[in-house]
Amino acid sequence: MAPYNLIVILGPTASGKTALAAHLAYKLETEMISADSRQVYRGMDIGTGKDYGDYIVAGEQVPVHLVDIVDAGYKYNVYEYQRDFFRVFQDIEIKKKLPVLCGGTGLYIEAVLKGYKLIQVPDNPELSDSLREKSMEELAEQLMSFKKLHNTTDLKHRKRIMRAIEIETYYAGYPEVESDTPQIRPLIIGTKLSREERRRRITERLKKRLDEGMLDEVRSLLTGGVGKETLIYYGLEYKYLSMYLDGKLNQEEMFGQLETAIHRFAKRQMTWFRGMEKRGFTIHWLDALAPKEENAEIISGMLFG
Repeated sequence: MAPYNLIVILGPTASGKTALAAHLAYKLETEMISADSRQVYRGMDIGTGKDYGDYIVAGEQVPVHLVDIVDAGYKYNVYEYQRDFFRVFQDIEIKKKLPVLCGGTGLYIEAVLKGYKLIQVPDNPELSDSLREKSMEELAEQLMSFKKLHNTTDLKHRKRIMRAIEIETYYAGYPEVESDTPQIRPLIIGTKLSREERRRRITERLKKRLDEGMLDEVRSLLTGGVGKETLIYYGLEYKYLSMYLDGKLNQEEMFGQLETAIHRFAKRQMTWFRGMEKRGFTIHWLDALAPKEENAEIISGMLFG
């Protein structure tokens, strides 16, 4: 059995992970799978950072999957991502290739690495009504009473605990429901930057995207029928530019608040990745400022010795 069947390139926003992953995929003559919760949407290009040029290496297009797969306005979720990932993963494996997963959405990455049991469990209104009267302590106690918890749950958020109880109750009533996912043996690479360099890159990239027409992209989504509430749901660029177009922020406020929000987002990404390490994943961190070709060589050495 080969030691690895998946390469993962992860890192915070603006850390150059996509370009590195593309160079590695080109070197290995393989294909990429995106792990970005917003790049799945068609028409959301500039705001989600779809730098299509990064996928072209030595004049050739590196194949990439799970980008532009649903229309803007839809609310794609981690269940659908896990399902779509394993479909693509198995298709690439059939070709005797080693897939390269690349992105910054930690929940999506961890969902496929751990093989969380994710199915579309229907809502249970009656159960929800009965749970609303319970205290947080009672909810946590009820959740932990299940003999086997299929997924990890944040016990600090009431709605998440209630939904987790709904899910575990469903599994208890339908024990035959199982999610048969392939075992993943990953080599996980992280792209790291100093906090100062990360902040500099984020600010520079935000200015560039505004110059490239990100505001027009948001206008186009709105005129195309995507509601303001949905754009706000997508967060970051789409939230603050929508608020600017709605007259709730002036240009200076929009830029400043958006810039701050992206910095905080990058910090949360790093917190998630550090959490993955605490949860048992080994992440090999590489200097994001090193040449892509050099880092691709280092990764090749990890793969083949």
